[in-house]
Amino acid sequence: KPLTMKYFSNIFLLLLSASLISFTACKKDDDSDNNTGPLDPDTAEEVSVDRFSDEAGTLHLRSSNPDLPGPNEPINFDNLFLAQGLGPDGQVAKYYDFDVMPLAPAPIYVLFREGETTPVENQLNIINVIPGDVGYSDFWQMYEVTVPADYVANTVTSLVEILDKGYDLTETSYVINCPVAPKGSTAALRYTDENNELDRGWYKNKIVYYFTFEEKVLSTNISGNMPISPIYVTFNINPDENNPNSGPPSGFVTEPGSVQTHNVIATIPADDDYSPLWSVNVYDNADFDNVTDLASAEAANILAQSVMLVNCPVVYVEQVQLLCR
Repeated sequence: KPLTMKYFSNIFLLLLSASLISFTACKKDDDSDNNTGPLDPDTAEEVSVDRFSDEAGTLHLRSSNPDLPGPNEPINFDNLFLAQGLGPDGQVAKYYDFDVMPLAPAPIYVLFREGETTPVENQLNIINVIPGDVGYSDFWQMYEVTVPADYVANTVTSLVEILDKGYDLTETSYVINCPVAPKGSTAALRYTDENNELDRGWYKNKIVYYFTFEEKVLSTNISGNMPISPIYVTFNINPDENNPNSGPPSGFVTEPGSVQTHNVIATIPADDDYSPLWSVNVYDNADFDNVTDLASAEAANILAQSVMLVNCPVVYVEQVQLLCR
């Protein structure tokens, strides 16, 4: 029986689209997003982050898995959310699972002094949404903010201040994958020699922490949304509308005594059309042994197509320098 999208909407929140945050955000009545001068990132208040609340998560919810870290507790993504699948040619590929994300990136504001082409030194970038907020995404579209030549770093630490001061905003197509996470969180692997430490930014005058994944330069498409790439997955229990324990709650099928799945990604970072935002297609677990690469995944019995979009940056591809595509 063909599966309906109704089934998947009952298990996941299908975040297939979202709107860009408006530049005309309203100023809060209590003026809490304004500060009176430069803030010191080392002493400023830190925002609390919870990726597993019912508002923030889709697949990974503390309400259904109480063992997940609590609000603002450090997350070890290497232990909890590092998956091992297959690349398009059957090579081993590893990627982090940062849960479902919308098509539309969220804005990140990068400050430049007038006449300069590099960001203001020591100024932290500014965001206006964190996990659980409407419009949040791990993917950030850069907006250049032009500030006066005598601007002092970290005088502006919120979107409200940017708007109140009337600074010029320039939209770019550049997007970067920066999942916001609690302080102390770890995700050690990267595809190249990228920094794997948490970076800091500003969120409404408070310090926020986020990872940065730069395995591929990303840009918005002609619609202003994220590019996507297919991934083919299979579960221990095939999705069944009448079985709430089927599909994702049952876990991915793995090889005996191993963490190796036969989930197949269609592209790797070396490919021109690679994207870490994956469109998930589910194949019949009866085909698990037959699926060994992209061609065999596409030939499998596909139970459902494009059921969700997940942020899964690739951090390892087996013998990446030796394989010719």
